Parts: sequence; structure tokens; C-alpha cells
Amino acid sequence: MRMIMPKMGNISKKKRRKKKKEMKRRKKKGEKDEEKHDDKVIEVGDYSNMEAPSSLKSLCRYVETTLLPEDKLLQFTIDKEVFGGDRDTFLLPEDITQFAGMEEIGATVVAVYMRYLHDVLKQANMCSMVGFIDPATVSANSGTIAERSRLVAARLQKTDGEQIFMMPYNPGRHWILLIVRAKKETVYFLDPLPGHRVVDEEAKNIVNSAIKIYNTHIARAGRKNVIWKTLSGTPKQPSSVECGYYVMRFMRDIIMDPSLGFENKYAKGNQEASYPQEAIDEVRNEWAEFVFQIIKQGNY
Repeated sequence: MRMIMPKMGNISKKKRRKKKKEMKRRKKKGEKDEEKHDDKVIEVGDYSNMEAPSSLKSLCRYVETTLLPEDKLLQFTIDKEVFGGDRDTFLLPEDITQFAGMEEIGATVVAVYMRYLHDVLKQANMCSMVGFIDPATVSANSGTIAERSRLVAARLQKTDGEQIFMMPYNPGRHWILLIVRAKKETVYFLDPLPGHRVVDEEAKNIVNSAIKIYNTHIARAGRKNVIWKTLSGTPKQPSSVECGYYVMRFMRDIIMDPSLGFENKYAKGNQEASYPQEAIDEVRNEWAEFVFQIIKQGNY
């Protein structure tokens, strides 16, 4: 299997212009976030005060000494075994520094960790049990509901039906996790925010339609309504910016249990405290070490 095919960070002028526009847009967003979370914003070079795993600090140094001076980004391909199709991935310098600073994160950062978790599944011989849906293709503003439903359905069809599929979803500046069990027409909803949470209607419509398409594909009439279960016993984020990190940790915890007993584990009232920072840093360290693998393979 082709694990990762890294490419040189210098890309075509057209793509570069596109990425620079994206970088400017994200820079503006970062400035807005800085106003809201100025107590958490850390300068890239301020390593002594940065509360991050050493691997992430090293990655930030690499950004400062190599990527930024040479106007580079990390470009690589995530193999089709992970999301059902090859995914061209562009990791920007600010993706790394924002992740190191515990700021809000985007779909690319989450997708890179899912790529790492795919290796964990392979080592545990669990790829036939758990699959992933690319968060960038299904979250808000990534296409019409019909288009996103077809993408989810296509992913569900590339299985024997026994797999569960993890689908991080962002309706707009917040990450949740949906777990789709197509064969049982059941979807689990995990939200790291405290309080009574309800599923985003758009996400619900996307997955409901995808399961209907899947039923047609396997020539099954299916039930009238898809079953939705809210697993409210998940650990809860302490403030407004940790949702992406919590969703990554949810996925990690779920696949580390070979019995996939997440439904009972996260039942209401079972576990509602926040993760200790060490648990989040474990995820951040794994992410950083995996990105270093990409760098080494790509000869950046």
C-alpha cells in the first residue's frame, strides 16, 4: 500500500496564488481570533512560554527556520485507503503554529491526525472495523447537501457494511463527531461542548440522505427513519477553542478499545469532566511526530 507520497513544497504559480489568498484569509481570521483569545496567543519564537510537547516546539522551529523563509508549505497525498479517494493535502505554516498554540483548528489538521490513526488501525488489524470520512468534504460550506450526501454514501459503499465510520463535522467554528453505522442505520452524535446539545440539522440531512442512498445501493428498503443517538457522557471542553482537539481525542479513545464499546462508555452521566491537558498533549505529540515523518519522506 502507498502510505504517503510526499511532494516538494514548492507548487505551481496558480496553486501558490490560491494558497496565498487562503493564507491571507486565515491570517485575518487569526487576527480576529487573537482579539478573542489574546491570553492564549503565543508568538512563534516564544518557545519558553509555549505549553506544548517538545515535538510541537521543534515543529514550530522548523516552520520559523525553513518553511517561512523559503515560502514553503507541506504538500502530500493521503492514500485512498484512508478516505476512499486520494486526498491532496496542503499543511500551511499557520496550521502548525495554531495547533501548537491550542488555537482553533481546521479540517486539514484533523484530517492529518485521522491519517495517523489509520496507521494505528492497521497495526491493530482493525481497518475492517473502522473507517474515516474526510471532514473537509462534508462540513459546512463545502458543497450542497446533496453533493455532500453523495460523497458520504460513496464512502459507505466501499465497505461490507460492518464498519463504523468516523465523521468529524464542523457546522461553523465548532467541531463535533458523528459515528455512522450504516448497516444498522444508526448514527451516534458526540459533542464536546457541555449542556444539552442537539445535532446540526444540515449534518443530519446529509447523513440521513447518505444512508438512503446506501440502502438503495445494497437493495434494502431500510427503516423509515435513521436512528440518532446522542452520547452525552463524553469529556467536555473547558472553553470555546478546544473542540477540534477533543474530537481528535474521542477518535483515538474509541479505536484504542478493540471492542468498540464507545456507546456504553459515553452514555449519559458516565464521564463529563474535561480531559486533563496531558491527554490532549498526547494527541498533539502524535500529530507532530507524524508530520515530522512527512517532512522526512518529502526531503523538505
